[in-house]
Amino acid sequence: MRIDKCVALLLGLLLAAALAQTALAQDKLPLRQAPRFVRRDLSGKKVDLDAYRGKVVVLNFWATWCAPCQLEMPRFAAWQKKYGPDGLQILGVSMDDDPADARKTSKNLGVNYPVVMGDARLGTLYGGILGLPVTYLIDRHGQVSARFQGETDLNAMESRVKELLGRR
Repeated sequence: MRIDKCVALLLGLLLAAALAQTALAQDKLPLRQAPRFVRRDLSGKKVDLDAYRGKVVVLNFWATWCAPCQLEMPRFAAWQKKYGPDGLQILGVSMDDDPADARKTSKNLGVNYPVVMGDARLGTLYGGILGLPVTYLIDRHGQVSARFQGETDLNAMESRVKELLGRR
């Protein structure tokens, strides 16, 4: 019985340390250079984050099973249309296993921006994606300026996007 308690305590401490490490990684991202990546989008075109330097990037991690994600995506499509000429680029990162599911959902929601397939490696680069949606705002210099996790006030996020674009 005593050994079981010690094992449980040890496992609890290890879990707490791992969560703290992830929290530290997440907290360090804002005001740091966005981790670079190159992936293929759902249509097979190369997407290189560095190619968007000079633009404000909304990097949105999502999945087809995530209800808040599906509420955000049409709004992001509207922002792409409205603010794209001012230098905004929305990039979606589907954390699904099957690109066919991501392709179908993107089409159904009217997504007009590139969507790449994500994985644990890409999630780790961004501090660990432990819940969805997770959205990063990246300024024109490639620096992460904000991180939003979970169901988010999209009006507040849009205000931050407009600030980064130099619009009021």
